Amino acid sequence: MTARAKVFYRDSLSLAVKGEDPFALMLETDGRTIRISELKDFAPRRFTALGWHVDDIVAVVTALRKKGVVFQIYDGFGQDNLGIWTSPDKSALVAWFTDPDGNILSLTQFQNV
Repeated sequence: MTARAKVFYRDSLSLAVKGEDPFALMLETDGRTIRISELKDFAPRRFTALGWHVDDIVAVVTALRKKGVVFQIYDGFGQDNLGIWTSPDKSALVAWFTDPDGNILSLTQFQNV
């Protein structure tokens, strides 16, 4: 696993490193372990690879921005100045960002409709 990915997930996203081996990095998020594998010749996709549900998206986006995380602004989406998009039915707020390898990650706050 690349050192920059480990630093990003550990320091920027505050995920606990549970372990690592030559093939993957194991992280803990909300009491669950996720495994991030490094693949030869990998090319990131143009869709969300991993996402988290959050209770207060504005607070989380603001905190991550203070740690240097850059949120994506997509043309035509109508996101606010923090990069938060509101779904057409107002049921969800979503913000996207990338990890050091270009994987798209997201935060979602579900609204009571």
